[in-house]
Amino acid sequence: MPRCEHFQGVEILPVPGEIAGCEECIKTGDTWVHLRMCLHCGHIGCCDSSPNRHARKHHEEFDHPLIRSAEPGESWAYCYIHEVTTRLG
Repeated sequence: MPRCEHFQGVEILPVPGEIAGCEECIKTGDTWVHLRMCLHCGHIGCCDSSPNRHARKHHEEFDHPLIRSAEPGESWAYCYIHEVTTRLG
């Protein structure tokens, strides 16, 4: 899969061993479908299939375009700006 220039020079952060869930959903008592991790700061948010789309909202608020899946067994990353998915590892 192609990479966009946003991936150049970015350290691919590992997913933490234990994740409680979407940071914002936990605070508000909401639920999520899948978890995503910001590759710029490590923020854990919920995916676009989740009701609140907190990972995308984090990108829009902080201009952090890259996320990776925080789901066990998944190793891909995504750029919100270029809508490009790439395999990791």
